[in-house]
This record gives sequence, C-alpha cells and structure tokens, in this order.
Amino acid sequence: MSLTLYLHPLASFCHKVLIAFYENDVAFQPVTVDLMDPESAAQLRAKWPVGKIPVLYDAECDRAVPETSIIIEYVQRHYPGPVRLLPDDPDEQLDARLWDRFFDLYVSVPMQKIVVDRIKPEGGRDPKGVADAHAALDTAYAMIDAQTAGKTWAIGEQFTIADCSAAPGLFYASIVHPFDQKHQHLSAYFERLLARPSTRRVLREARPYFHLFPYRDAMPDRFLMD
Repeated sequence: MSLTLYLHPLASFCHKVLIAFYENDVAFQPVTVDLMDPESAAQLRAKWPVGKIPVLYDAECDRAVPETSIIIEYVQRHYPGPVRLLPDDPDEQLDARLWDRFFDLYVSVPMQKIVVDRIKPEGGRDPKGVADAHAALDTAYAMIDAQTAGKTWAIGEQFTIADCSAAPGLFYASIVHPFDQKHQHLSAYFERLLARPSTRRVLREARPYFHLFPYRDAMPDRFLMD
C-alpha cells in the first residue's frame, strides 16, 4: 500500500483528512501516533520534523505530505476518486479554499484553545484567552449561519474540502460552545454533516477515545451512538 497516514483518532484535524479519504475510498494504512511515547513521536518526526499530525507518507515517491488541506489536495491530484473535493470552476475553488481555511482558523483553533486550557494546571490557565476564543466562536457561528442559508453544503450544492474541515471543527466546538437557537441555518448544516456517511464513520472510530476528551462530561449522549 502506497499511502500511510500518521494520525490520532481523537484529533479534529485528523478527522478532516479521514473524512476526505472516506468520501473517495482512498486506500491507506493508518498509523496512530502517541506523542507522549518517544518511539512513536520519533517515527512521526522522521517523516515531518515539526512533529504535528496528520502527516501523509507516499511510499511510491518517498514523499511526506503535511498539513490537512495540502494532504487532501495532493490525494485528489494523484489518487483521485469520484468526489471532487475541490471544484473544477476556479472561483468555486477559491470559495472552497476560503471556507476550508475559515473552519480551520476560526472554528477549530479557538475550540482547541478552550479545550487545552481545561487541562492546564490552575496557575497556568488563560481566562482572557479562553474568553476571546468563545467570542471568536460567536463571530464564526454568525458568519457560518449566514453562509449556509439556502445551501446544502458550505459553498453550495457540492460537498467540498470546506465541509471536510467544517465537520470535525463544529463537532467539538458545539460541545465547548453550543450553538445559539438563533443560528438555525448553522444547526441544520451541522446535522447534515453529522448524517454524512464519511463523518459517521470517523466519529464511530473516534468513540473509543472520547474518554480522553477534556469536555467528555459535556458531550451529548447522541454523539456516543449511531
């Protein structure tokens, strides 16, 4: 098998890539990385010294491919499947890339700030940073609500790389910062993401690790079953 994906089943950015792979039945070998284990971490850093996951390794050309969006674009270019996660139209490509980055930077990043702060020791916490992260999610939710009004997916009727990014970011963000009732378009979009077979598969595979999630106590029961 040519492709190996270094990942952790609980990590939202790994979920993004897995959703893209499952959409197109990409053949790959998953390798779970434990960054607390020196041998496991060294195996990852041998491919990508930055030491962050996910990282794709293509044995066919001895190439490491880091960063979620680049991994997805690389696979679409070299191992294409039936679902075009980057549209053919140049302007739609820009929209897909824009909203892909939006969900990464303005949903997943503040969500992770809130999550990580919870496991810091009392003296090392950052209440101002956490408050800013909650405010950033409020802004993001309002923008997503407006963007998804009248659309099935993030940029229209085609499921794209933007939706691969949206699903895991919104999944965890909805736990640490629940949607407001006024965000009906966002809520409906999130339900469509949850119903997508690729998303359901990723969450099913992540469930054995949910006990490690710092906000497990706030996780709705429906996320624990199909």
